[in-house]
Amino acid sequence: MYVIGVVKPLHIIVISKYIKEYSGEKPYECNQCGKAFVLHSTLKTHERIHTGEKPYKCNQCGKAFARPSHLQRHGITHTGEKPYKCEQCGKAFIRCSHLQVHKRGHTGEKPYECNQCGKAFLLHSTLKTHERIHTGEKPYKCNQCGKAFISCSSLHVHKRIHTGEKLYECDQCGKAFAYQSYLQVHKRIHTGEKPYKCNECGKAFVCNASLRKHKATHTTVKAYECK
Repeated sequence: MYVIGVVKPLHIIVISKYIKEYSGEKPYECNQCGKAFVLHSTLKTHERIHTGEKPYKCNQCGKAFARPSHLQRHGITHTGEKPYKCEQCGKAFIRCSHLQVHKRGHTGEKPYECNQCGKAFLLHSTLKTHERIHTGEKPYKCNQCGKAFISCSSLHVHKRIHTGEKLYECDQCGKAFAYQSYLQVHKRIHTGEKPYKCNECGKAFVCNASLRKHKATHTTVKAYECK
């Protein structure tokens, strides 16, 4: 005996989808992280985050993706096409989202605000990283020394201590540094710039650490003054 299933017409499926969206109903829940979705197909795509499945492969470089839209977007990197252009400065981008973020540089818009300290950011991802300062969460751990960091980029920079890698070279004397901030401080030796000034004696320094060390001398002197 054959059981014949009833196939819903397309317009009914579409209407059903919008009813769920507007009602807030999310019946499809991920059994790994608990995140819920309106559509079963969206849940199946999401599950690839946990399984690592990437069925959509680039035929030029072999890079694989979880979604066909991500593969399509990636394909533009090979063609060099940048269809999204800023009308203010002419800079072009591969993605529309990148252009939208870039435009905030012109407008000064920072839509993502920290609800703890009020600091605002251009990107939601930057806000999420910043929030770890308040929560103390440091999910990125060095596998050599165990030191943990709030962002992947901070961990990457830290690893240069172990590798000895020094990417930032002074164009005046050739001295190289692991951190760009160290190079910026070093360059002041050549320029003579001393932006950190003692408010007690007027002496100036190339970095804030030197100023703090100097200020301690005033505190020490005062401690031994006759009263």
